[in-house]
Amino acid sequence: MSSILIRNATIVNEGRTYTKDLLIKDEIISAVGNPETLNQPKGGKTIDATNLLLIPGVIDDQVHFREPGLTHKGEIFSESRAAVAGGITSFMEMPNTIPQTVTIKALNEKYDLGSQKSVINYSFYIGATNGNLDEILRANPSEVCGIKLFMGSSTGNMLVDNEAALRELFINATMPVTAHCEDEKIIRRNSEIIREKYGENVPVSMHPKIRSREACFASSSHAVNLAREHNTRLHILHLSTADEMKLLSNESPLAEKRITGEVCIHHLWFDDSAYDDLGTRIKWNPAIKTRFDRDSLTDSVNNDLIDIIATDHAPHTLEEKSGTYFNAPSGGPLVQHSLPAMLELWHRKKISLEKIVEKMCHNPAILFNIRERGFIREGYRADLCLLDPDDPWTVSKDNILYKCGWSPFEGTTFRSRVRMTIVNGTIVFDNGIINDDYRGERLVFMR
Repeated sequence: MSSILIRNATIVNEGRTYTKDLLIKDEIISAVGNPETLNQPKGGKTIDATNLLLIPGVIDDQVHFREPGLTHKGEIFSESRAAVAGGITSFMEMPNTIPQTVTIKALNEKYDLGSQKSVINYSFYIGATNGNLDEILRANPSEVCGIKLFMGSSTGNMLVDNEAALRELFINATMPVTAHCEDEKIIRRNSEIIREKYGENVPVSMHPKIRSREACFASSSHAVNLAREHNTRLHILHLSTADEMKLLSNESPLAEKRITGEVCIHHLWFDDSAYDDLGTRIKWNPAIKTRFDRDSLTDSVNNDLIDIIATDHAPHTLEEKSGTYFNAPSGGPLVQHSLPAMLELWHRKKISLEKIVEKMCHNPAILFNIRERGFIREGYRADLCLLDPDDPWTVSKDNILYKCGWSPFEGTTFRSRVRMTIVNGTIVFDNGIINDDYRGERLVFMR
């Protein structure tokens, strides 16, 4: 039996912050208690966590690790390494790879890749199309995180724009429907108007005018109406506007909600004033919008209208991102820097430590019904992160781990640092050193 004893940790968990010791035996949190009650088994490892924060490992419910088919941008191995350095112990990956993950065969092949290559725990979405409902219904709800629905511009045939297909999906879904909501007709109309004015030299600052708040609200409203009509479990991804907050509710505990929402790091950090400096590096779909929207999203995290904070990690090469507006792809790398960025917002008094842990660790586990993860509880899997709250460092090309080699945070100094990440009781990241030989586990869902 292997064991790790963490002494004098400042634990942030389930709305409380307190100092305790924590004992890990094999892959499980064995005990949380006072020094006089916890003794290290013979031959185990002891870690002095004095002045460090101990939180559950982050669970990121929306990433694009680009494998298979797009591995020049990123791979499961490279991006999971970056994630573990950022305190992430589990991820759920999206289906717009090549081939797209819209069949059980493609889904199983991706799970095989995860078992071979991921240094952290993993799950993969099955994607919806206008014609694959039979495949979706073959997926085992206890083994698959959810259904990804594109109700906005997408790759290949993954834009679901057939109303009958949409309705059938909402009627029959046995897993959470996670939706990218932007109205394609409105986006196309806006694109034509802007292109007529600027030709191909469209300023990136026009991105939130093209992928507008109107496009977001129209699509999100439609998804919510369908979910209410059919009592579907709907999770709206990467919310970006103040308007959409009126579609959400904080009147029920998360476990009882049928309609939930997520916000991403970039929509909490940046606003449209950053386009002039960062250009296509912060071109995401949905677009980063105004400071008013950013502040409204932050408020909605704090008042529990928004349930999860994620990344939508979606790397592209700098060469790809350097194209003109219509040619540069949307998306950027974030998993290594998401937790440090949120801790920076804590330093700025925008959010509490307890709320960060709730939205990044607890709530993904609750919302997706993940078995025995997301909390510091005896008997749960030992997915943990040790943080130094006061150890400033600056993001630079020398310390970026993404395969694409860049970050929208380059030059940013964060005041807090991830010191150690423990996955299933194994130290996988330790002060800059990654255990490349470790492989994570497939997530299991209690459905």
